[in-house]
Amino acid sequence: MSETTTLPAGLEALFQAPSHDLGGFSVARALPQAKCRAVGPVVFLDHMGPAVIAPGVGFDVRPHPHIGLATVTYLFEGEIVHRDSLGFTQAIRPGAVNLMIAGHGITHSERAGDELRANGGRVHGVQLWVALELDHEECEPSFVHCTAASIETIERDGARIRVLLGEAYGLRSAAQVSSRALLVDVELAPDARLALPDSVQDVAFFVVDGAVSVDEIVCATRALGVRAKGASLAVKAGPAGAHLVLVGGDYLDGQHDRHPRFMEWNFVASTRERIEEAKKRWVNRGFPLVPGDEHERIPLPGEREG
Repeated sequence: MSETTTLPAGLEALFQAPSHDLGGFSVARALPQAKCRAVGPVVFLDHMGPAVIAPGVGFDVRPHPHIGLATVTYLFEGEIVHRDSLGFTQAIRPGAVNLMIAGHGITHSERAGDELRANGGRVHGVQLWVALELDHEECEPSFVHCTAASIETIERDGARIRVLLGEAYGLRSAAQVSSRALLVDVELAPDARLALPDSVQDVAFFVVDGAVSVDEIVCATRALGVRAKGASLAVKAGPAGAHLVLVGGDYLDGQHDRHPRFMEWNFVASTRERIEEAKKRWVNRGFPLVPGDEHERIPLPGEREG
């Protein structure tokens, strides 16, 4: 789509997520974008894969820190083993939801499990970061895992819907954050139509696979479409159907702002001072270690290894 294309009234912006390499497989970063730093409280959205991991290769995201945010990890295929400084070790498998609230500071790693590392396989999923409300920025870290079986699925009008975080379409997830964030997994049958939910103030759709259209605008795989403020928006699946995730939530701190937080490296905060303090704390080994994964770390950009 060219920058001069006129968008339908309900669609504020449409982006194609650029890809980069992360730990041996391709990742498309849908958020942040230069012209859209956030959708509601969601300040980061990565689409991982689909990637084929060769036997004996695996992947490793070494221990690294976070502040001021919640991470949500959701897989369509494969397995990722999460370990954190609270002592949780959790294999993330398709259909389950991992919610980690960093608060004033947490360290975690994400690695291939033993079976995937030995035998290879496919990995495919999404991860988002949710900025925390001001009065929760410095909260105690916490971790919640929701099994695939615990997440209700509804089917209506050619749409298969699972609410993974927050509340929409009459469903409420067990995974919640203070900033009323939303993550919904949607599979659309060919030519099925879906109205984006009005349960939150700000919402976008991301095309995981297939294509949808908004009026005459076609949105292909890895496209992010942002609903205009105060508008209604519906998408229609193409003749092969479509797989989407919906992300968003209420505006942080009631500000109606798409630049709600400062973000640098793995840190999100309401002030630059908090980020600078976190950077120094990581360099000075002030963050807690990850039990069972104490011997490696990702250095701060510009920091010497070792």
